[in-house]
Amino acid sequence: MRVRLKLKTVFVFYFMVSLLGLMYALMQLGQRCDCRDHGVSKDQQISQLRGELQKLQEHIKTSELSKISKPDVPAIYVITPTYARLVQKAELSRLSHTFLHVPRLHWIVVEDAAQPTPLVTDFLAASGLTYTHLHKLTPKDKKLQENDPSWLKPRGVEQRNEGLRWLREMGAAAEGKEAAALEEAVVYFADDDNTYSLQLFEEMRYTHRVSVWPVGLVGGMKFESPVVQDGRVVRFHTGWRPNRPFPMDMAGFAVSLRLILSNPEACFDGDAQMGFLESSFLQHLVTMDDLEPKADLCTKVLVWHTRTEKPKMKREDALQKQGLGSDPDVEV
Repeated sequence: MRVRLKLKTVFVFYFMVSLLGLMYALMQLGQRCDCRDHGVSKDQQISQLRGELQKLQEHIKTSELSKISKPDVPAIYVITPTYARLVQKAELSRLSHTFLHVPRLHWIVVEDAAQPTPLVTDFLAASGLTYTHLHKLTPKDKKLQENDPSWLKPRGVEQRNEGLRWLREMGAAAEGKEAAALEEAVVYFADDDNTYSLQLFEEMRYTHRVSVWPVGLVGGMKFESPVVQDGRVVRFHTGWRPNRPFPMDMAGFAVSLRLILSNPEACFDGDAQMGFLESSFLQHLVTMDDLEPKADLCTKVLVWHTRTEKPKMKREDALQKQGLGSDPDVEV
């Protein structure tokens, strides 16, 4: 009985609303119509709408920038080596979209090239990021060849060292407030094919000497990580040569810029044996006792050593042989 009563009430309510709507519509039939907007062409209407949309986009952009603008927090200088390949622009695009959400980030992009390429130059100019564009060509005898395994020779050594050189040059020229700000800054080495959580950058921002954390999907393991006891790093969870001075991935640490500037000899050794590249740099700066565990005492993975699959170009090669290949002027 209650259900029937409720349904009847709903029906009556719906009927009354509909009736009132119909009566209002009939009353409007006799009203004079304001047709001033009818003389506006469709092109003018579209132009007006585009103007309103642009204003809205600018407002949103300003609002977002105000949210991430934190002038008082330490700056993060991110050094990224990169080299020409089919997926280069895709990798840099993905990485830049992460960096756009990180306050006070200065991106140092170092190309493995004899001179800056138009692709990277134009990309950075349109990125919306604060950046420095450098280049340093890897000597031919130290460069990986087409079919070499990725572990045969360290990649990005000259480029990372070039980034360090630029930082030291900038530090030597800094004065006053600028020099004081550099004292608080931190340096991170971010390869262009890894995946980064935004939280990672806030974890590293207040590094005193060298901060460390786990790295996922690396070394043939789910993750590699410093092992922390009583708030200190005591060893490393790794599947290969744990007796290395610092058995960590490049993505697993950040360094105080002050520490780098005060140790001008610290750099990456391109002749270091396999797996010792990170150690060749860090051993000039700290001991294990100095490491600062982040990411909830190294219990959270905030960066992943991902790698983009190399695109297969069989059909492209076949079409090129027929003179029907993709337009070379279209930048990919």
